[in-house]
Amino acid sequence: MADVSEVVKRSMNINEKLGPRLKAAAEQNAILRIGWTNAGDPVPKNGELGLCPALPEGARLRALGVLGSWVAAFGTGGSFTIQGDAGSFLGAANQGTTIVCERMAGHYTGYHMETGSITVLDGTGDDTGACMSGGTLVVRGASGARIGGGMSGGLIVIHGDVGPDPGAGMTGGRIVINGRCPSPPPGVVLRPLAKKEVTEINKLLDDESLHVPSDAVCLTVQEGLLVERAGFAVSSGDLGQVGLLNEDKAPLRPYQTVDTVALIGLDEEVQSLALPLPMLPLVEKGTTMNAGKDSAAVIGDVLNRHPAMVSQSPRAVDVLLIGMDNLLDVANELPSAGGFALDLDRLPAMNAEQLDGLLVALRSLAKERVPVIFVEAISRIQALHTKAAYHGAQLAMARIEDGSGISEAASLPMTGRSKKEHLAGTTTQSGLLLGFSASGHDLAVLMASGVDVVSCAAPMAETEDIAYWLKGTQDDLGDELRRVGLSSIDLLDRKHLRALDHETAAVSGLRLAGYGRPLPHWFAR
Repeated sequence: MADVSEVVKRSMNINEKLGPRLKAAAEQNAILRIGWTNAGDPVPKNGELGLCPALPEGARLRALGVLGSWVAAFGTGGSFTIQGDAGSFLGAANQGTTIVCERMAGHYTGYHMETGSITVLDGTGDDTGACMSGGTLVVRGASGARIGGGMSGGLIVIHGDVGPDPGAGMTGGRIVINGRCPSPPPGVVLRPLAKKEVTEINKLLDDESLHVPSDAVCLTVQEGLLVERAGFAVSSGDLGQVGLLNEDKAPLRPYQTVDTVALIGLDEEVQSLALPLPMLPLVEKGTTMNAGKDSAAVIGDVLNRHPAMVSQSPRAVDVLLIGMDNLLDVANELPSAGGFALDLDRLPAMNAEQLDGLLVALRSLAKERVPVIFVEAISRIQALHTKAAYHGAQLAMARIEDGSGISEAASLPMTGRSKKEHLAGTTTQSGLLLGFSASGHDLAVLMASGVDVVSCAAPMAETEDIAYWLKGTQDDLGDELRRVGLSSIDLLDRKHLRALDHETAAVSGLRLAGYGRPLPHWFAR
């Protein structure tokens, strides 16, 4: 069996070679082939993943063999035919590509599809058509559990049996089943097809071998009560009860220069992002970080050199945060960004192969050698660090506000233990995504505890206000460093931290101020 890194390299190489040829082939109405030699001899692919992302209008491709996950994702047009099997997430975030798989496809086929069509001729796995908002998905053969789960629009046609929980959480669209169907979950209605619907659907399918018979059944949404959701529990505290001191050093002079710069990407093979202070502000749009024409030059200077983590319109220095909400925009947005972050809490759970497929597809769309960040809940920090190290991500960022209620102080020992166990000897850095806007003191405390980079929402939405906040936070961080006699954030250490109350000492393992040691239970085995 081929090594995982070899499969990833082969896949990246195929995408790299296809890129320049796609436009020329589309203009010539030519078909590009994957899995054949130039002489036409078959050389089937075996496990290549993330192939052919963001296919444009006019592109025509045909592949031979067994392909992995995230093939033909983010497509905006053209056609893609697989003479063989496909892995999970075939045609994910499809926006106009016509995809045909002549054998089986894996889980999440057509995930988050908006337009276009996908046809699979020998069955699919679980969660087929999950979160679809439009388009047509046709499967000949059995399909797994939760067919059409969470879909809001579009049409799914299954010529075969389906697994349990069909249509779970759907809010729109139709699922037509020509086979055995278990009882649907609450909120979903199982009904016969009307004669007019049969005619309409068969006209849309335009293939007699896939036509729907009159005795097929249809799953649709049942009208019900709309209940407002209360949302997740939030953290119970901040870092105000953690003090910073240095018993060995005198304060620096108030005018002495201190180093607050941090890097994302310690690997020589990555184009690092330089942060003026160890914080990625979290803003919705990168354009918010563009100073207006009437703004003072210093405002532009502060904003232009400070990367942010954004969901839309990234600048060349920004990190694009990718989740389900903006998955359909990835093909347009990612090529402009200076890096990307995968919000694993806002994407389906993926195994190593599926995650590799997504990374290949995204790296093929992004600029060369950009840093990659994984974001996941603090309650799953060990799994986050393990995944980030295995897949070579540059930064593993744990989200504090994950619904568990774990406080910032309690996250410090969790992060430190996991970092020591899973990230030691790697170039993967650790980070925290806070639920509040960090101050210079907060940043100093987190750097001293071993966190490399912090992300948090800006406390205000106006461009100039964000610039003042960034500059003020950098000045405050500098003042904290001078007060404790350190010339760089790299010199901060856990020995500089003190818990200012008993509760903070109890959950953080920090030395209690006055007592001078951690509380006794931290020494118990």
